[in-house]
Amino acid sequence: MSGLIKAKKYDWKDSNMALFGSDTEKQVKKESAEAEEAWQGAGQEVGLQIWRIVKFKVTNWPKEDYGEFFNGDSYIILNTYTEEGGDELLYDVHFWIGKHSSQDEYGTAAYKTVELDTFLDDKPVQHREVEGHESTLFKSYFDKLIIMNGGADTGFRRVVPEEYGKRLLHFHGDKKKVTIKEVPFSRKSLKSDDVFILDLGLKVYIWVGSTANKDEKFRASQYVQQLKSERNGKPEVEVFDEEEVSEDHEFMQALPDDDVEDEEEAEGDRPKSLHCLSDSSGNMEFTCVGEGDDVQPDKLDSNEVFILDSDGSVYVWVGKGASIDERRNAMAYAHTYSSKMNTMAPITIVAEGKRTQQFDTAITA
Repeated sequence: MSGLIKAKKYDWKDSNMALFGSDTEKQVKKESAEAEEAWQGAGQEVGLQIWRIVKFKVTNWPKEDYGEFFNGDSYIILNTYTEEGGDELLYDVHFWIGKHSSQDEYGTAAYKTVELDTFLDDKPVQHREVEGHESTLFKSYFDKLIIMNGGADTGFRRVVPEEYGKRLLHFHGDKKKVTIKEVPFSRKSLKSDDVFILDLGLKVYIWVGSTANKDEKFRASQYVQQLKSERNGKPEVEVFDEEEVSEDHEFMQALPDDDVEDEEEAEGDRPKSLHCLSDSSGNMEFTCVGEGDDVQPDKLDSNEVFILDSDGSVYVWVGKGASIDERRNAMAYAHTYSSKMNTMAPITIVAEGKRTQQFDTAITA
């Protein structure tokens, strides 16, 4: 891991992806993977397992905290499942990168994800997830998806209610999934189309935006009931609509009017496109081989690597006969492509012959 930069704040646009898909990575021996204590028992039965990266080490994430992630950390998530009527264990393994995860944590998560894949005999489908742009598959694992400030390097620890710091939680989504995220502690974080909770420890306010939907309202109410239970029923809760709050209300008085950083603009719609990564000419070339309706499964060639950009996701398809260099550079090119397209889309690696419903749908739609 010597090539990674310690203490540098993670920036998805310029993160070093060279480690992911490199020769070193591909040459990881199964004996080495089996020496990783965290993998003992991994993928042995149907269910979800999560690990957090702490100072280059893979540490178990408590089951009671599944669905909760700190934006200063990186995690590995393994979903073990069987198809209907089948007994074979199948896997999806994701590495999730928090907005403020350091590059060493991110690199370790990528490296260890490949190691876990090796441990499970290369059966898993691998995915990269970036905070705020998680795939539908990833979000489907959790009843709740809560993104909190902090992480291992901040020394975060769970505390009793009397010691809770002030925080503002943002509830956004629909009946498919409402995401809960801690946002800057400021009035300027409030948005009329969502629901917010101001958590002051023993006093909790639910602020309902004028155009918030019923799913956001329900999830916020559900979250507060859980919070009260965790704090032995001590917090006092007040619920009100946006129109009911005056400037001198306790809720507004508790929030400063500080400026907050603008969130990144939503990604624009891009036409579906298929790109080929090939060194058959003697040089590594990356070319577009189809757009829109011209993207078809018969474009795929077993001797090459292809990158498919479709409906907010990026897929890396690796042909059985792809060269070592093509395999080694596949994820790096996908990452570079995502950066140039200004997208933090999920990236999924698909090996030829390994069926994945998401990729099959994407390339035939």
